[in-house]
Amino acid sequence: MVFFWIKFGIDKIPDLTGKVAIVTGGNSGIGYTTCRELAAKGAHVFMACRSRERGSEAIENIKEEIKKSHPDLLQVQLELLDLDLMSMKSCKKAAEEFLAKDIPLHILINNGGIMACPFALSEDGIESQFATNYLGHFVFTQTLLPKIIESQPARIVNVSSLAHRYAPSCGIDFDELTVEGNTSAVSRYGRSKLALILYTKALTKRLEDEGIKDVYVNSLHPGIVHTDLSRNIRDTAGPIFETIYRGYTKLFGYDSTSGAVTQLYCATSPEVADKNLKGLFFVPQAYIWPPSKLAQDPELAEKLWTFSEKIMNEKLNA
Repeated sequence: MVFFWIKFGIDKIPDLTGKVAIVTGGNSGIGYTTCRELAAKGAHVFMACRSRERGSEAIENIKEEIKKSHPDLLQVQLELLDLDLMSMKSCKKAAEEFLAKDIPLHILINNGGIMACPFALSEDGIESQFATNYLGHFVFTQTLLPKIIESQPARIVNVSSLAHRYAPSCGIDFDELTVEGNTSAVSRYGRSKLALILYTKALTKRLEDEGIKDVYVNSLHPGIVHTDLSRNIRDTAGPIFETIYRGYTKLFGYDSTSGAVTQLYCATSPEVADKNLKGLFFVPQAYIWPPSKLAQDPELAEKLWTFSEKIMNEKLNA
């Protein structure tokens, strides 16, 4: 879905000098653009990704782009953080490596993800899309959370999707997370994106209950964006559908710069703090939008939180 009204743009990102940010999946697509625009505004950015080779290449490319577009910027601060979202141990280790630097963390953008993949299990025995899109980010964020709270005002941004509406009718079918069952690639993707919205709401509630006022947690749909996120569609839907989908996104979807706008709004706009925007779901460009009824179910959010903590503790302490 493409939204044509524009509320926020790259040009409205404020000066971020002194801010520290982490972007998962930052070496390509809207993650790449997000890293570039944060760094161009003076933020110290950590690009968290699985491939050190691709991450290093992306950082060099971003530095060259910023040098051309912002010739007066004296220093571009971009670093690589090794992170495999398919592994809870990797997520814990990456977070601890960042914490060891003993610097603040003002912005965490959980952007990395996969879409419509054939069924597979992560190294922890969890369906791959749920493991990558949600559970890895849960472990990563929860490990970083004390530092984020210490660094407030701070933002946590969870990149979800309107495809959360394609989740199973029960929302999160917890018994199906370790087996293929009757789920389709699309419903598994929707389930993982629904989990991110539920996590956003559950974390917001906990922070508020603890009296933590200046950590703003929000989720969003970036729009239909022409990136390589759809690279697995051929394997799950066939070459004809892949051709149609790629053609549609190229003609009617956003490019990666436009697709990054809504998460950059959630991460940087003064309006988020001024209006105390928390636990919300946004769509392009930076408009609040009601997610599905399941995404607003507090009991499901609590059930997901309990499940996530339990499996995190089991796998990390094994």
